[in-house]
Amino acid sequence: MPYRPTVRQLEYLVMLGETGHFGEAAKRCHVSQPTLSVQIALLEQRLGCALIDRTPGLVAPTPAGLEVIASARTVLDTLDGMVAVASVSQGALGGLIRLGAVPTFGPYFLPRLLPRLHAAYPGLRLHIREERPLLLEEQVADGSIHCGLGPAPAAGDTCEFSAICEERIFLGVSRRHRLAGRDTVDLASLAGEQLLTLGRGHRLLDTVRDLARVSGAHLVDDYEGTSLDALRQMVSIDMGLSLFPELYVRSEFRSDQDVHLLRIEGWPGVRTIGFFWRRHSVRDAHYRRLAELGKAVADDLLG
Repeated sequence: MPYRPTVRQLEYLVMLGETGHFGEAAKRCHVSQPTLSVQIALLEQRLGCALIDRTPGLVAPTPAGLEVIASARTVLDTLDGMVAVASVSQGALGGLIRLGAVPTFGPYFLPRLLPRLHAAYPGLRLHIREERPLLLEEQVADGSIHCGLGPAPAAGDTCEFSAICEERIFLGVSRRHRLAGRDTVDLASLAGEQLLTLGRGHRLLDTVRDLARVSGAHLVDDYEGTSLDALRQMVSIDMGLSLFPELYVRSEFRSDQDVHLLRIEGWPGVRTIGFFWRRHSVRDAHYRRLAELGKAVADDLLG
């Protein structure tokens, strides 16, 4: 019979991969460093390959170790889900959800969702992490987070996605700009304009690229915004135009600001937001209930 790692060995390996330090991994796993080191060495011996590269000043997973760690996360997440379904009442949605949210939506939506979620499920613990969409999709896939909140994942065959809203997307221009006197703008009027966007890993970058392609505007290559606030400041001093999602606009824009918002004619100008999780998760019902609550809150905010 092939060797099967123990759950503790998998936990030690995953934590070692996350921390890159034997002492810190042992501390977080509440064991001594020798205990953790012995179990990792035993796991490598039984599997017949090196999982951790041990060099002076560096503790990092080998290529084989990265694959085993990804599988270990999946196994541990499945076990956690089984325990949640079997031993924790639905009144707590499984007890714990590690939720990742995109920074262009989460900060403006979660403050409205969390009070209602706590009122409905007071026993639920929610650990929230902000990540760019592409990284968020990877973390849902490898099990390091349970559920994501953002645009639909590109790899739709590996995740379930439950939409909660469609957000309109507005074009922001400086109030000194030639287009600032309008409520709408056609694509032809954007030809030659400079478009600013967020950096790599954000879906908004792809949206701005699409707008530049169909309108003849130019994407500013030497500037990548770190946040929507940074983009808004650049637009306010007439360094270019940019796109802003609806919930951010409702949360952060005031009528007296130096940025004017327009709708773009002849262009979709919307994005779909929802919750997503790994397909066939044993906690599918928990995440669907989370999405149902999220949709009710989004309907109140954007309806």
